Amino acid sequence: MSYISTMNINHFKAGRWEKQLNYKSFVPSPINVTWTWDDPKINTLLEEATRQLGELNAFTLILPDVDLFIRMHVVKEANTSSRIEGTQTNMDEALMKKEDISPDKRDDWQEVHNYIEALNFSVDELQRFPLSSRLIRKTHNILLSGVRGEHKMPGDFRTSQNWIGGSSISDAIFIPPHPNHVQELMSDLELFLHNDEIDVPHLIKIAVAHYQFETIHPFLDGNGRIGRLLITLYLVSVGLLKKPSLYLSDFFERHKSSYYDALMHARMTNDIAHWIKFFLNAVIETAKKGKQTLIAILDLKNGLHSQILSFGRKAQSAQTLINFLYTQPFTNLNEVMGKTGLSKQATNNLINDFVSQGILVEVTGNQRNRLYYFKKYYQLFLL
Repeated sequence: MSYISTMNINHFKAGRWEKQLNYKSFVPSPINVTWTWDDPKINTLLEEATRQLGELNAFTLILPDVDLFIRMHVVKEANTSSRIEGTQTNMDEALMKKEDISPDKRDDWQEVHNYIEALNFSVDELQRFPLSSRLIRKTHNILLSGVRGEHKMPGDFRTSQNWIGGSSISDAIFIPPHPNHVQELMSDLELFLHNDEIDVPHLIKIAVAHYQFETIHPFLDGNGRIGRLLITLYLVSVGLLKKPSLYLSDFFERHKSSYYDALMHARMTNDIAHWIKFFLNAVIETAKKGKQTLIAILDLKNGLHSQILSFGRKAQSAQTLINFLYTQPFTNLNEVMGKTGLSKQATNNLINDFVSQGILVEVTGNQRNRLYYFKKYYQLFLL
């Protein structure tokens, strides 16, 4: 791709309104250009965001068995990103088996687990293939498979008009571009992400790309979740993150109105600088929290190591159970039996030891079909 032009953020034109039969849709301007700015605040936020991201990345490289703990970050991201879109599953429910979820919540549970599968699939695919529209479509197909959006063209860009907000297109808050423009706009976005002939810092590039993706709204459903996942995938693909450890959905959910307002403000007033600053603040705060969580995990892990040594002959089985609990903090007798290979009686004894030492907490109050959770670890992801 040859060099195109330079865009000073001060001169940004978000796009144009295009008359349709009985409504106007918004066609965003192409973004595959070199972006510049005169706002010193963006410089300082970019510097701090890059520093915090680097520290988080470094920590994931030195923490032993970090993949065990990243799984919990993935579950939290899937649950939070889905909750922004209206699902009602809580974090504890997302960590349970489907059969342990009340029937009226299983559709929401499935949406969250589709997101987990889509995220894991796309991160794995990045090891072999570049971040592309093709990968995005394949990820979208997994996201919508077998859930309420399964009839909304999973894996394909839309061929009909969609809208944001409102009960119908007549009272919509925002109407994205007509489907005739989707392919060309997504091609421009993909070229922008991979254009090494333009000098744009990666965090600025993905901030602009996320804004553009949400403005294009290329799918009939799942745009928010795929657009937020795109952020992590890009940071991994360019090497700013060696592990998928940064997820902005928690920040976006806690500042949900500001998140949507910042995107809409850029479209309506051409002030994309406001969105970029909001995005960089999200990276700074989220990277800080991610690092704090990993430090707390390391402290907990070191403390548990000392406890495990006190188990004597059971220490090996206890360590096996601890490693399992890092990936699945909600469990039951049968799961522990399967992971440790112990008899039912020996498993019961091990679980009781974990309960007596405060490692596991029983949550049902039942005599049968008991469910236990790794409370101290689980609570680290609720902060």
